Amino acid sequence: MNDVSKQLHFSESLSTDPDPQETLEWRDALLSVAASQGPARARQILDELARLARQQRIGWQPELNTPYVNTIAVEDQPAFPGDLAVEERLASLMRWNALAMVVRANQAYGELGGHIASYASAADLFETGFNHFFHARSEQHGGDLVFFQPHSAPGVYARAFLEGRLSEADLLHYRQEITAPASGARGLSSYPHPWLMPDFWQFPTGSMGIGPISSIYHARFMRYLTHRNLQDCAGRKVWGVFGDGEMDEPESMSALTLAAREKLDNLVWVVNCNLQRLDGPVRGNGRIIDELEKLFAGAGWNVIKLVWGSDWDGLFARDVTGALVRAFAHTVDGQMQTFAAKDGRFNRDNFFGQNEELARLAQGMTDEQIDRLKRGGHDLVKIHAAYAAAAAHTGQPTVILAQTKKGYGMGSAGQGKMTTHSQKKFDGADLIEFRNRFNLPLSDEQATGLAFFKPADDSAEMRYLREHRARLGGAMPRRETACEVVPVPAIDAYAAFALKADGKEMSTTMAFVRMLGGLLKDGQLGPRIVPIVADEARTFGMANLFKQVGIYSSVGQRYAPEDIGSVLSYREALDGQILEEGISEAGAIASWTAAATSYSVHGLAMLPFYIYYSMFGFQRVGDAIWAAADQRSRGFLLGATSGRTTLGGEGLQHQDGSSHLVAATIPNCKAYDPAFAGELAVILDAGMREMLVEQQDVFYYVTLMNENYAQPDLPEGAAEGVLQGGYRFGRFGPDQAAQQVTLLGSGAIFTEVLKAAAQLAAQGIGVHVFSITSWSELARDGVARGERSHLTQLLADSAGPVIAATDYVRTVPESVRAFVPEGRAFHTLGTDGFGRSDTRAALRAFFQVDAEHIARQATAALLRPAR
Repeated sequence: MNDVSKQLHFSESLSTDPDPQETLEWRDALLSVAASQGPARARQILDELARLARQQRIGWQPELNTPYVNTIAVEDQPAFPGDLAVEERLASLMRWNALAMVVRANQAYGELGGHIASYASAADLFETGFNHFFHARSEQHGGDLVFFQPHSAPGVYARAFLEGRLSEADLLHYRQEITAPASGARGLSSYPHPWLMPDFWQFPTGSMGIGPISSIYHARFMRYLTHRNLQDCAGRKVWGVFGDGEMDEPESMSALTLAAREKLDNLVWVVNCNLQRLDGPVRGNGRIIDELEKLFAGAGWNVIKLVWGSDWDGLFARDVTGALVRAFAHTVDGQMQTFAAKDGRFNRDNFFGQNEELARLAQGMTDEQIDRLKRGGHDLVKIHAAYAAAAAHTGQPTVILAQTKKGYGMGSAGQGKMTTHSQKKFDGADLIEFRNRFNLPLSDEQATGLAFFKPADDSAEMRYLREHRARLGGAMPRRETACEVVPVPAIDAYAAFALKADGKEMSTTMAFVRMLGGLLKDGQLGPRIVPIVADEARTFGMANLFKQVGIYSSVGQRYAPEDIGSVLSYREALDGQILEEGISEAGAIASWTAAATSYSVHGLAMLPFYIYYSMFGFQRVGDAIWAAADQRSRGFLLGATSGRTTLGGEGLQHQDGSSHLVAATIPNCKAYDPAFAGELAVILDAGMREMLVEQQDVFYYVTLMNENYAQPDLPEGAAEGVLQGGYRFGRFGPDQAAQQVTLLGSGAIFTEVLKAAAQLAAQGIGVHVFSITSWSELARDGVARGERSHLTQLLADSAGPVIAATDYVRTVPESVRAFVPEGRAFHTLGTDGFGRSDTRAALRAFFQVDAEHIARQATAALLRPAR
């Protein structure tokens, strides 16, 4: 706390103090200790007094809010290591080219959208990082991870343009990814999208809240890699630049305590507090910086407030009465936004005109000087000081709360205005004003014509830009995918029991756990596997893995577990392999994404298996899974106890009937619903080879059941059909039956299909039975191949009406209707509606997907003429 803050607090406390003299003596005593013995001794005494107050139940605790001033005092700022004038010119050029890109796109095509104001507020925060802190991957450095505020993407493109990574033609095709190639350009995606710009963006942050939680779990995964001796991530940082409005999202806040508990001092968040959302102020009647300071400090983070620029230092120094801090303490964000939108005269009258003390501070300043008083997030010197302190801090993650103006420099066209987030149009006068505000080397004609500007290659600005990025390893953002192939063991080495099951009873969940245990023992693949659970390992029978590979803990195990004498006792270890994420599906999927993208983020291929109750997957964290798809994740999602009737007694919200429907919408997700362990083994083997050997950017969603039933051998030659989505399982009934019917089934309901087949065969009906392992793969194949589709050809060697049954909503099997051979009736049975609590048998009868209803549907279909 600086001298002004101390004075303010003392004067305010004296106004209600019953014994000011005694208070003064206590105050002088503490100041004396601090002066003579240093801050550490003063903190020790304060800690002891606080402990004593708690012991005496006095009911006091320190405030979590500090005064509305910079955390880093002027005297503690390090010398700025760069050329301030050059960096300011570069930042101004980035602002201009970003503005020109968005405005030009909207002049040509008014529907394209885009954002100017967000980057205008964050430009200096980005540029300080680019010039001094953000390391790219190189031979000397493993590379930092940077999560960019999505609406600021135009500014990142503007920098890439100056670096020569993007051309003027590329900038002219912002948000025109389809039409750009016709002009010999690449279209620039709206927000950071690795799927669309795979050599550029690393992390998708466009869906608010996903970036913050993802950054935390990436930072933790780096520690995991280090502690397991897979890769040394020391010296690398995870930087996240996020918005204050984005902190409203629950995902943004949900893992703060994990970051503190794990002491992730490799993590730095910069929250751009421009005090404004899309529609208006973030906390119009309060102060978002105060709220966030309490939240982060309470969660155990190191908080650095970056509120005021260097222009304010002289004012604070002259303010011996604390009038400024007192005024800020009573100014809410809605009013602060108004000050940002108005000119120097308005601020003189309405802020400095509040009382005589403030008015005296503004004496001698012109209206223009008042107008140009910078907030901390626009002052490169202050930003550097905050970043340097954050990078050097140990033992805690750090958040920098940087106050900025939304639309900074946009003047009357948008600075601080309610409409600024959506501002995309500027008239000639606005453009001239912007040029003048940042002293841009543009003629009136160039400014009004929105000409892009790039200094000469040998200019001071361009040399500076290249030299600073060269010191930090090269251009960023940059996505790389080179990594070594990881050999996959032969399928018989870990799944022979499943391929030749010989009628043994087991659930597919238990079969998976057994296969996983075998894979973990493989010398090459085993260390690369990352098992992930959300507090359900024992539920899925994974307790045996506790002893085999251990649960990762950054501090090892500091206790003797209650079940220490058990063969399956709980074991945490520094080099543990299982990531046990607790009751947080959002955290678990973020952890999975960190592992699933390790091949590109770290150049080290890992293979995550996240197993969870299937209804807590796509329905609960579907947005995060979609972001993982954008990031080109590689790994397995295992939806256990899947289907609407397999987890009988749990009831409505615990019964999944739609995850396969959602999974089918994600282009690079291959979704399977195997009925038998042998099918599962083939799917796992193919997926591992596709992701680790062929290095394809796909991930697999596989549903598993907790129902025990007899597991048959995988039929000879069925593997190819399993992967394509279905294969002939068998034929029942008389060979030359007059009446014939075809039954399709998947997952949990396939055993009911087999029972129905037996019932129909007993009635003299010939039954063709097909095991459908993936409705979505069949549908995709059908769209691609039409009449030559796998399903069409598969059903060609069958006869009669086709009955399709699943434990999911009917829309799932309905997706293949178009590929059923012409002239064949097609009827679907599924579990539409809300779930219930009861036995499996009762549930299947209720939803009409049991053997009796399947057989009944088949006989009814035989009586109807084919359509």
